[in-house]
Amino acid sequence: MTTPPTTTTLTAVPGLAPLLARGALLSPFKRPRPDADFPRTRLVLPGLRVDLARLAAYERVCGFATGDDALPPTYPHVLGFPLVMRLMSGWDFPLPLLGLVHTSVEITRRAPLTTTAEYELMAYVDELMPHRRGTEAAVVTEMRARGEVVWESRSTYLARHRGGSRPAAPSERSEREPLPAEAEWRLAGDVGRRYAAASGDRNPIHLHPLTARLFGFPRAIAHGMWTLARGLAAHGTPTAVLVRADFRAPVLLPGTVTYAADDTGLFELRSGDGRVHVSGGVYPLVP
Repeated sequence: MTTPPTTTTLTAVPGLAPLLARGALLSPFKRPRPDADFPRTRLVLPGLRVDLARLAAYERVCGFATGDDALPPTYPHVLGFPLVMRLMSGWDFPLPLLGLVHTSVEITRRAPLTTTAEYELMAYVDELMPHRRGTEAAVVTEMRARGEVVWESRSTYLARHRGGSRPAAPSERSEREPLPAEAEWRLAGDVGRRYAAASGDRNPIHLHPLTARLFGFPRAIAHGMWTLARGLAAHGTPTAVLVRADFRAPVLLPGTVTYAADDTGLFELRSGDGRVHVSGGVYPLVP
C-alpha cells in the first residue's frame, strides 16, 4: 500500500554538513531497487531570501554575469538543494547518498526571478525508476513567489548497482551530426571543489581523485549542474524558458571540452574524440 503524501513546513534552511554526514553513514545500509518504497513527504520552506554574496560566488564559478537583479536559471536548484538533501539523506530514502550520479534535469522558468524577492520552496521525491545501470530517483523542486509557481525542476539521480534492467532509450542510442563548435574550455582540477563551495554540493565524486576512485571514477568529475550552468551562461536564456539536459558521460577533471550549439536551441559539451558529455536544449515558452 502506497503511503499518502504529507507536507512538512520547515522554519529554516537545513544544514548541509549534518545531512551529508547522515547520508554517508546510512549509505552502506541502503539496498537500492526500483520497486522500493520512498519518502512521500513534501518539504516546504517559506520566506526564503537570497544570500547575495553566495549568489555572486555561484555566478563567478559558473560564468554568469554578476550584479544583475535576476537569478540565473539554474540557481533555484542550489536554493532547493538542502531540501533535496534532507529527503535523500533520510533512512527511508532507498538509494545510497554517496556515489549518486545526477543523470538529467528539466527546468521550467515561468517568470523573472529577482534577487530581492521572497520565495517559497518545495521539494519531494516523485518516483523510483529502473535504469540499465541501477535505479534512478526523480526529485521535483518548485519555487513560488506570491503564491505562483515561477520555477520548477525535475532531476533524476542514479544509484549504480547490479541488476539494472531498463534498456537504453532511443534518444540514448541515437546518433546525429555534431553541433557547431563555439568554444573550447580548459577545466582546472579544482572546478569541482570551487563549485562545491558555492553550491554546497560536496559529493566526494566531485572533490578529489582519491574520493572519486572509491566510486569507480578514475578522477574527480565535474558536477552535472555546473556543466549545465556553464553552458547556459554561454548560450543565454529567455525569461520564460524550458531547459532540458542529459548528463550522458562524466566530465573528468582536469580536462578539456568543446562547447557546441546551434540556432535551434540545442547545445552539447563533447570531448576531443567526439564523446558527448552533456546534451540539451533551450526552448522559449510561448505565452
